[in-house]
Amino acid sequence: MDLRAVVVQVNDPARLVFPRALPGSPLADAVPGWLASAHARYAAVPPARGSLAGAQEVRGAVGERSYEAHPTRRDDGTVVWWLVDDTHHRLAREALRAERERTAFLVRSSNLLLSSLNLDRCMDVTAQMAADHLADAALVIAPAHGAELPVVSCLRGGGPTVSRAAVAPEEVPGLAEALQGFPPVPSRWLDPSAAPDWLVPEGFGAVGSIVITPLPGHGVPAGALVLLRRDGASAFTEGEEVFARLFAARAGAAMSAARLYSEQASITDTLMRELLPPSLHHVSGVEYAGGYRPSKDHERVGGDFYDVHPAAREGDASLVVLGDVCGKGLEAAVMTGKIRNTLHALLPMADDHHRMLSLLNTSLLNSDSTRFATMVLASATRDGNAVRLRLTSAGHPAPLILRSDGRVEEAPTKGTLVGALPEISTETASVTLSPGDTCVLYTDGISEARGGPMGGAMFGEERLRRALSQCAAMPAEAVVEHVQMLTSRWVGTGRHDDMALVVIAAPRTNHLSAVDGHTRGRFTA
Repeated sequence: MDLRAVVVQVNDPARLVFPRALPGSPLADAVPGWLASAHARYAAVPPARGSLAGAQEVRGAVGERSYEAHPTRRDDGTVVWWLVDDTHHRLAREALRAERERTAFLVRSSNLLLSSLNLDRCMDVTAQMAADHLADAALVIAPAHGAELPVVSCLRGGGPTVSRAAVAPEEVPGLAEALQGFPPVPSRWLDPSAAPDWLVPEGFGAVGSIVITPLPGHGVPAGALVLLRRDGASAFTEGEEVFARLFAARAGAAMSAARLYSEQASITDTLMRELLPPSLHHVSGVEYAGGYRPSKDHERVGGDFYDVHPAAREGDASLVVLGDVCGKGLEAAVMTGKIRNTLHALLPMADDHHRMLSLLNTSLLNSDSTRFATMVLASATRDGNAVRLRLTSAGHPAPLILRSDGRVEEAPTKGTLVGALPEISTETASVTLSPGDTCVLYTDGISEARGGPMGGAMFGEERLRRALSQCAAMPAEAVVEHVQMLTSRWVGTGRHDDMALVVIAAPRTNHLSAVDGHTRGRFTA
């Protein structure tokens, strides 16, 4: 081309691309606008200045092909444009860009899905991401709960909507198979007009094409993903269906993990409720209170435990058990559960502490566990305004008796721990609590708690006694709260063992009414 944008010469390959490019014809009539504009910009640059930056190479389409055009200025002022077909390079670049976008989408969706172990949240995220990136609308359908299908639907740009459909999956071709984990049916086999009303979100309009793919889980299908495009939009291509299955695999894995976590959490919660310390109250005219703090604040159970077993008949003694299993955490809690169940089975002989502990010792020795335990038993009987106690320690710190005047005494009981030796020895002490007196059973997690100003000193029994002397004539609950407050302040944020204590009190009252063994009753002085 010359500087006036007139074609001067065309070689044979260029003539095939531009049939109207004949010598003498205006360039604008012979080539596409992008090439004519590029020549005008280039030709306008004075020869002394060479070429404009960025104008030496341009790209554009000619029909379905794409070309790179490179100019060369000749000595006579004419410009030669060399065209290179880069269609395959362009397609490769587009494919690479699309693949990068898909990979980024899969990474982002995986991060979002795996950031939560909540099944409902996983279903919401799956539906919303699929609607925004894969289709005009998406539905996530979980396996049936009873006669209903849990469904989360979402329109592009909208939020997820949760519902339940009392329908048969067989109504939708391919849905029943997807919910059972079978390979998906190609979308070209699915008739969009056959989609039932419940499958089409409100306000969506006519359905143009459908994709139904399973959401694979861990051994059990997690559900099905349904993608919808409106009538008039392009149908799903085979590549888009394959990509949808890649997304569904990640979503199904996340949903399956969330469902498994939910089931395990439910089972754990059920079992944990059986291991948690009970709530204590007034039983047969005796006041009880208890407190427990596991060694790790995020755990709810450990190796310390306590129970109060009300008397089976009026006049009989109620049995209090406080124990400490060797170790901490869940393994110790399992042993705790076994000991509590064994003691519950031995309640008919609760009046004989030594026999009860001996049978428990035999049971632990015959088990596969190598753990042992220390404990103290207390039988409490109301005797007028006083409370009679029989206390038996099995390798456990002796109970402390807090008198109403602030004096602290140690109950004269001792014994060997259970679960370690073939035979155990015990000494039972009898103690009477007058109105206002309390008996404190505690585990060594309290007396051996390390902390204080330097962080390494033990709380100790002397400090515990001084703390109790400040609680003279306090209700049982107040004594528990005071000790827990002091020990928590002592250990601070440091590590500590399980801590448990039980307080048995003779209420400071001259008259007791409305006590049924389960309520606090009403006290008058």
